[in-house]
Amino acid sequence: MVSSIKNTGLFAACLLLLAQAVVAKDVPQQLAASNAQPVKVYILSGQSNMVGIGQVRSGTTRWSGITDATVSVYKGAYSADADYDKLEPLTSKDLPVYGGTEPTSFPGGGVQVSRGFMAIKDSGVYRFNPGYGQSTHCIMEMGGKEVYRKEVGEQPVHADFEIAGGKKYPFKITFLTNAADGLGWSWRTDVPGTLDTLVEQGKFPHLIDSKGHYISRNDVWYKGLITAGANKPLSIGCGATSSSIGPELQFGHLVGDYHEEPVIIIKSSQGNRSLSWDFLPPGSKPFTYEGVTYAGYKGTIPSWTKDNPGKAVNWYAGKQYDDCFIAVHEVLNNFAKHFPQYKDRGYEIAGFVWWQGHKDGGTAPASRYEHNLVQLIQSLRKEFKAPNAPFVIGTIGFGGWKLAGNHLKVANAQLAVSGAAGKYPQFKGNVLTVETRDFWQEAAVSPRDQDFHYNGNAGTYMMVGDALGRGMIKLLNETSNSP
Repeated sequence: MVSSIKNTGLFAACLLLLAQAVVAKDVPQQLAASNAQPVKVYILSGQSNMVGIGQVRSGTTRWSGITDATVSVYKGAYSADADYDKLEPLTSKDLPVYGGTEPTSFPGGGVQVSRGFMAIKDSGVYRFNPGYGQSTHCIMEMGGKEVYRKEVGEQPVHADFEIAGGKKYPFKITFLTNAADGLGWSWRTDVPGTLDTLVEQGKFPHLIDSKGHYISRNDVWYKGLITAGANKPLSIGCGATSSSIGPELQFGHLVGDYHEEPVIIIKSSQGNRSLSWDFLPPGSKPFTYEGVTYAGYKGTIPSWTKDNPGKAVNWYAGKQYDDCFIAVHEVLNNFAKHFPQYKDRGYEIAGFVWWQGHKDGGTAPASRYEHNLVQLIQSLRKEFKAPNAPFVIGTIGFGGWKLAGNHLKVANAQLAVSGAAGKYPQFKGNVLTVETRDFWQEAAVSPRDQDFHYNGNAGTYMMVGDALGRGMIKLLNETSNSP
């Protein structure tokens, strides 16, 4: 097996290594640069796994299983010294519908305290978010324990609560402002393979602050295009949703620690897209496999044979390539508009990252993958006038080392273009493929059963990002040390 970086350790061992130290302490640092140095821009692209399907937490669920719910209204404004369990309410109201999309309305007119019982079906450790908008300023107790507090002008403070499935627990919510309602959400914090669970287990300590909140990297800015459209300092929520991650998170921590200059990560990616059709690079010619000819760049007929001319479709070969990278050009061509904080510094394309391959699992696409990947590397470097920019590729790794068939052909094609493989001398020291199959985790220890999305396991996405980041730094060091 040819690979510039071959990760042969167990997944758990990899996680442990990341948990033992603040990220990138063992990564060689570049010489300090002055503030005049341009910002380092990394362009990441690929399919849905590059978009990011790693789950930060279990899916948030609207409250259900609530019984005997009431709201009591007490005179005056909220006072921390008042014991509302002992005070006589001005009025009380039953809440036959609590939660859902149309909860029973609260009466208002004073301090409002809701009480009732809640039964959650599945056992686990849960975190609660009561209220919506202004009504999130409240204090929630569950089973006599405070599980949520959000003072006006402050961030919420959570205390996780262990639930025995089906058991009824008394709850009380004291609202601190005039706003009050019966909306609320909860999620499990102990689902295997979520980032919340992994962090709670002591892994990836560099992701959280002393209070247990996820940090943001102010020196690493994330700009998402096409999908995963966040635009913010690097943190969680730069994946497919505000509660998901992709490889950008760990990758960004590594390159952010490596560079003295600020870093911008631009991720332009789209799920369910192939390199043989959707991402087909400009200049690609039609090719024939087993009697079937497949479209070249801009072709609108996907395939045809001698006896069947095929039919044009409302798409063309390479359209996703164009859509993704035209969007990147728009951002870079208007750099000061998109990144006003860096308008006086300019930018430099520091490197490219590619993670894709599932959609090319057909026989013909797999046979052509290596050729198309070479074309992609050359096209992107030309596209962004960065002929020597490091290019790092992650193999596909569905099922780990059980990967077989055409998908194995794709992985081998990805490994073949790595400069260390020697097959493409022009890629030596500037193109690197990293192996991801060691990071596969089964569904039983993951948030979901969806192999082509690595079962949503956040640890997998973190380790892939780590491998990509370390691969990039290896190339950067080789480039800087070359004559």
